[in-house]
Amino acid sequence: MSKKIKKICPNCGNELDIYHNPTPAVDIIIEIEERGIVLIMRKNEPVGWAIPGGFVDYGESLEDAAVREAKEETSLDVTLTGQLHTYSRPDRDPRRHTISTVFTAEGSGTPRAADDAADIGIFTEDTLPTPIMFDHREILSDYFLMAKIQKQK
Repeated sequence: MSKKIKKICPNCGNELDIYHNPTPAVDIIIEIEERGIVLIMRKNEPVGWAIPGGFVDYGESLEDAAVREAKEETSLDVTLTGQLHTYSRPDRDPRRHTISTVFTAEGSGTPRAADDAADIGIFTEDTLPTPIMFDHREILSDYFLMAKIQKQK
């Protein structure tokens, strides 16, 4: 059930219903051929390692948001290769209730930390850094499991 807040319009004085809904976001697992995946060190609170991503802008598709966020945070041009899953646990982000669709992508170029990223690195399943923020460790576990299953096919 959406949380409804009553507000008074400053222009007309009428009572308005304002709905407080989850915020849509995207995360992008960027694969760098034969090297691993890209993670960023967040510049802003909460600080820690994270999958590149961010909030979807009004009027923007999830796919466009994923490509934009990848470029903004990693300086990489990416080609989306699929959707991993959508994560929606209300406590997944301590700042607010977010719903994130996670994409996989192939990146080209040299990763460089930009925008909200203080640092950047390429990691494998065995070299993941700590701390990993939000529910991103769970997301990465799902990603590496799916990669193993696909290799077995």
